[in-house]
Amino acid sequence: MEYVPAKSIVTRVAGDYGWFGVDYNMNIYRGCSHGCIYCDSRSLCYQIEDFDRVRAKQDALRIIGDELAKKRIKGVIATGAMSDPYNPQEAKHKLTRGALELLNAHRFGVAIATKSRLVSRDIDILKDMQAHSPVIIKMTVTTHDDSLSQIIEPCASLSSERFTAIKALNDNGIYAGVLMMPILPFIEDTEENIINIVHKAKDSGAKFIYPAMSMTLRAGNREYYYENLDRHFPGMKERYVKKYGERYSCPSSKAKKLWGIFADECQRVGLLYKMKDIIADYKRKYADAEQLSLF
Repeated sequence: MEYVPAKSIVTRVAGDYGWFGVDYNMNIYRGCSHGCIYCDSRSLCYQIEDFDRVRAKQDALRIIGDELAKKRIKGVIATGAMSDPYNPQEAKHKLTRGALELLNAHRFGVAIATKSRLVSRDIDILKDMQAHSPVIIKMTVTTHDDSLSQIIEPCASLSSERFTAIKALNDNGIYAGVLMMPILPFIEDTEENIINIVHKAKDSGAKFIYPAMSMTLRAGNREYYYENLDRHFPGMKERYVKKYGERYSCPSSKAKKLWGIFADECQRVGLLYKMKDIIADYKRKYADAEQLSLF
């Protein structure tokens, strides 16, 4: 493991940030080895050289411990925004596990975004945390098909393994669900894919699915994505260039129709899919406890 210097790791979210109701961000690792062909974090604007090589922040656990001790306001700390906290190196170095232990000791909650089955390793700590603070696990799933996931997310856990991890989490009382994003135009934006993800999420005990029927492309990310389209989906790049040009946001042309199908299916099987409802649900018992403590 190579280490990079860091002065701060746990940072306050600015303003009224509605992304799953988090209060702080925390990224222990830099870069990611999952190799997802669409990853926005590969974009040049983030200035991460050699993105596929995972590095850890020097003295991460000491810095996190010091920062948590100084924070007067407790809250939910998000991790997984710029690099997966459960990359393969985490199995050995256990920096994410160490950070969770610190969050638990200081009575903070956590919102984890990942594509790795390794998250189920830390069920014991997550259960302890959930006893006092909100915990939410967001497992990214963009396709129900393992063979397709091996192409577009080659070094991440298979989609089926992610659903197995979701089931393990929910079987242990951990609030977990699916981030269904990005849905790649012309590749994943089919009724079959959307409906199958909903059904597999329900079967795994997921509490929610939060979707985006689109993807983003910008300098650095766009070139890498197009190289992989040429490799795995000959002729597909030309369709993207023709439809989207240099646009950042690339919604599926079937987004409106797919959203309707998705929403109807979620309602039918009883899965939450609106951000405000998901936030209210995973924080509900803590909000009730806070109200009771005032009397």
